[in-house]
Amino acid sequence: MKSKKPRSHCPINFFLEAFGDKWTLLIIRDIIFRGKSTYGEFLKSEEGVATNILAARLEHLENEGILKKIVDPEDARRNKFQLGEKGIETVPVLFEIMAWSEKYDAKSEVRKIPRLMGLIKDDNHKISQKAKERLRKGLPLFPEYLG
Repeated sequence: MKSKKPRSHCPINFFLEAFGDKWTLLIIRDIIFRGKSTYGEFLKSEEGVATNILAARLEHLENEGILKKIVDPEDARRNKFQLGEKGIETVPVLFEIMAWSEKYDAKSEVRKIPRLMGLIKDDNHKISQKAKERLRKGLPLFPEYLG
């Protein structure tokens, strides 16, 4: 795993060097909330990432240990991407971003998942721990709450 030296050890800079572009968190979102795992599935996301950007982002995330690339057990010609431990640990941050979006975006998609949002607002730490346990086991993230 190759990772370049950070410009500084400011916690905000450290985070931004791993996640600081508009595609990285969308890829992680697609894995956690939409069950995507292949290059082709990420390419079909509604935001329309370019192929070269997607390839560079996936490589960067793998190098950072945020994602793991595995051979697809159903088709050895294809790779799948899973969250590494660093990626799984983003869950509480993503949940906070969702709560912020609900507060400030009147059209936020999180309004379609009120049960999960209620759990996040009540106790982000508790629901994040449960979510991380599920992701470590390779289970989908609360399909009963995602509608």
